[in-house]
Amino acid sequence: MAFGEKLQTLRKTKGLSQEQLAAELSVSRQAVSKWELGESNPDLEYLIQLSEFFNVTTDFLLKENVKSPLPEPVPVQKDHALTAQILFFGATGFLLIGLLLAFGGWYDQQTGVAIVGGMIVQVVGLAGYFIGRLLAGAEPAVWLQITNLAIGLFMPASMLSSLVTGRVISPYPTDIFTVLPFGAFYAVMLAASIWAIKKMNSKTGN
Repeated sequence: MAFGEKLQTLRKTKGLSQEQLAAELSVSRQAVSKWELGESNPDLEYLIQLSEFFNVTTDFLLKENVKSPLPEPVPVQKDHALTAQILFFGATGFLLIGLLLAFGGWYDQQTGVAIVGGMIVQVVGLAGYFIGRLLAGAEPAVWLQITNLAIGLFMPASMLSSLVTGRVISPYPTDIFTVLPFGAFYAVMLAASIWAIKKMNSKTGN
């Protein structure tokens, strides 16, 4: 097993994220990520810190033929994995239903109160999504993350763009032929999407 794989196994055995391990060593999360991906190796100072922190020898960290002092990681139980998948897909359904309820409520009444029900349904969907992540101990498929991101961001982006442009706050852009509010909506969606995608990419290897 290569150094990067050993480091990732040790980190996960302690239940630490890359950010948490980086904080323990006073290095950046990107440094820990590069170590685990095999793109770089830590200096001697950090190698010693790692051996002391995980209570393993530097020989174990550096040499591939040294027997691991750790027990084999316990795989996630199948029932938990299945429950997590159900929650992931259920979250998408709740997010979509909440969005449609908000659309319908606002279309009928055109008041902020009319969209509260839809927002509550979406919050339930988000709760299910994060519970699924905790059960699975991993991220869902990328396409599912992107789908949930697009549905979950749509209403907040529309409301924020309406607020910024001085329009009536609505769950979807109403003035689609007016450049300013519609452009603001897409600007908010784009900015939020870029931030979220970068966040997801930064967690590669966690």
